[in-house]
Amino acid sequence: MDIHKILKQLPHRYPFLLVDRVLEIDKGKSIKALKNITINEPFFEGHFPNRPVMPGVLMLEALAQASALLSFDALNATPDDQMIYYFAGMDGVRFRRPVEPGDQLILEAELLRAKAGIFKFRTRAMVNDQIAVEAELTCAMRTVK
Repeated sequence: MDIHKILKQLPHRYPFLLVDRVLEIDKGKSIKALKNITINEPFFEGHFPNRPVMPGVLMLEALAQASALLSFDALNATPDDQMIYYFAGMDGVRFRRPVEPGDQLILEAELLRAKAGIFKFRTRAMVNDQIAVEAELTCAMRTVK
């Protein structure tokens, strides 16, 4: 899935769109996506000026966005202005290595269960085959009016 299809699925836009490409998707089971980390990212100005590091919460957000793409694909759904996909929880979060400019963050999510619009995923983000962060994420799909 290229950036044009991602933009049709996710409501996020620069600077908060954190998935550049979907590399693999196994319908209803798993996804592998990527985020290219460049020195031009706006958060690097302040995190940290002398040693830029991607904030951990943004790595988790990138994993949630990849997970949302897996959910929409599993449901054969394209979200509209009435559908919102929220973070509902994080468990077992572990940060293993820093992510710096020039890294390519590989985002992996495995769907553990889905019921009544609530999705639970086992996720991890990798750089050069090393785990940068891992977590179980819970997300909720809701209709808003």
